[in-house]
Amino acid sequence: MKDEKTNVMRLLEQKKVTYKSYNYVNAGTTNGEEIAAILGQDPKRVFKTLVTVGRSGEHFVFMIPVEGELDLKKAARAAGEKNVEMIKSKDLLPTCGYVHGGCSPIGMKKLFKTFADASAESFETVFFSAGKIGYQVEVAPTDLARMIPVNFCDLCI
Repeated sequence: MKDEKTNVMRLLEQKKVTYKSYNYVNAGTTNGEEIAAILGQDPKRVFKTLVTVGRSGEHFVFMIPVEGELDLKKAARAAGEKNVEMIKSKDLLPTCGYVHGGCSPIGMKKLFKTFADASAESFETVFFSAGKIGYQVEVAPTDLARMIPVNFCDLCI
């Protein structure tokens, strides 16, 4: 059976970005640490994509290692907001075009200001959602920055 191609993969190909894709559809999980184990990867190298809303009403995207926790104060500072909070799960699809567990920083409905934990820069490649539950892509952080404007900064507790 041929692996399904997601929109994220198509966008990477359009920009001629080298990537590897992984399918774990049959694993039945959206837990990041479990996904890292399935992929046989260090959880520090596998990133989750979180969407927040600032006091201004503007949305921001944060990528952090799956084993980490987003420090909302650091996130707000990075975004230039007084505070930020996670958006409700029900608002994810209409806001970004993705569902919980399948949210990718690439290919959202709108280009939101995106921040990735600085630890990503210490790896040759990182893993993140390919835009669909059960699919991940492996991309160099420099190539991610070619795809979308991304700021690397300290984001975790």
